[in-house]
Amino acid sequence: MAQLWGGRFTKATDDLVYEFNASITFDKTFFHEDIAGSRVHVKMLSKQGIITAEDEKAILAGLDSIEQDVDNGKLEITTEYEDIHSFVEANLIDRIGEPGKKLHTGRSRNDQVALDMRLYTRSQVDYTKEQLVDLLNVILRIMKDNTSTIMPGFTHLQKAQPITLAHHMGAYFEMFRRDVERMSDIRRRMNYCPLGSGALAGTTYPLDRDYTASELGFTGACNNSMDGVSDRDYLIEYLSALSTVMMHLSRFSEEVIIWNSNEYGFVEIDDSYSTGSSIMPQKKNPDIAELVRGKTGRVYGALMSILTTMKGIPLAYNKDMQEDKELAFDAMRTTNGCIQLFAGMLDTMSFNKDVMYESAKLGFTNATDAADYLVNHGVPFRDAHGIIGQIVLYCIDKGIAIDDMSLEELKSICPAFEEDIYDAISMETCVSKRLTKGACSKKSMEEAIANYESYIESITS
Repeated sequence: MAQLWGGRFTKATDDLVYEFNASITFDKTFFHEDIAGSRVHVKMLSKQGIITAEDEKAILAGLDSIEQDVDNGKLEITTEYEDIHSFVEANLIDRIGEPGKKLHTGRSRNDQVALDMRLYTRSQVDYTKEQLVDLLNVILRIMKDNTSTIMPGFTHLQKAQPITLAHHMGAYFEMFRRDVERMSDIRRRMNYCPLGSGALAGTTYPLDRDYTASELGFTGACNNSMDGVSDRDYLIEYLSALSTVMMHLSRFSEEVIIWNSNEYGFVEIDDSYSTGSSIMPQKKNPDIAELVRGKTGRVYGALMSILTTMKGIPLAYNKDMQEDKELAFDAMRTTNGCIQLFAGMLDTMSFNKDVMYESAKLGFTNATDAADYLVNHGVPFRDAHGIIGQIVLYCIDKGIAIDDMSLEELKSICPAFEEDIYDAISMETCVSKRLTKGACSKKSMEEAIANYESYIESITS
């Protein structure tokens, strides 16, 4: 059992205690971050005259060789070591001898693990943002192709008014754009370096914390050493943002599942993103969408776990904080995987445009426009609302749409109707007349698409 703290103890750690306490099985995830932090720390120690240039050269060469051997499979990270820090330091000493013992000068595992976790989380924030931008591009492509594709819009899962597929997709573009902005906000707030905080009180060595922060790509060093080793706000923020991403994906998945059903038939999921049944040969199941919907609770669980862990921890570092990793790592992998898979499913999905159009037409989605027509012909809105309600009941009884009624039938209910009613309540007119910003008309959608293209260019250039 490789440990960094045995000097004060006269008895060996009980095997069960060691296993319970150890973190190597999961903190090996940020092996590369641990190496990167150690490299910069050693360079700073040499720059400050705390170790010699010869020691710096030997330590850096040793760290390079350890990283290469792990990456090439020549060196295995095993449970012989308590944590990733012990693994790196023990192997370094084995390889270069005495200079390796100087690696930990001016540093504690408290600020070391805080750095590793922050570096790893920062890279994951960047990766999530990239995945979200890819998804935005898929959504934008569908919007461009469907500014005239009419479908029903829903409230209470009931057909409400005609919209376009571009308009519907635009709502999800807005959701995922907010998710992208959250990633940017999190990165900005978290981008401060805890290295040099020591165990909690700083150190007597003349460290240059601004140097290490700059070399590691941080905006600056954490302002308070106690906060530096005990802060996990950035992780809570990230898991909260991931939970919101998953909520958005889950809502979208629910719609895909509904649209894919025989009753709706709005979409056809590509074979490469579907599965079949072991007993029912006709089945083509939306498993990816269902799994994305299901895994949302898993990510929520990680957020609740870290919130619960952190709620009663006094300053500064406590061993409870070791619980910030396993579920968090799982949530990161889960969310990033779900974004990627959902984007692929959406990008290969085909839309049954004729079915969407007929669904809008047969769902009385033009009833509001029919009421507006009467208002424009001098009928008070409240009266118009009641008249169209009567017409809808009449159509339900006859099994027809409002458009299918003859002018004589319409006039028998309200004399204000004229021949131009049919143009006024056509699906195309209902959509095209909605010209306000954010509405569903082709003109409004083309303006939105242009803005979305500019937005994506601004965050990727």
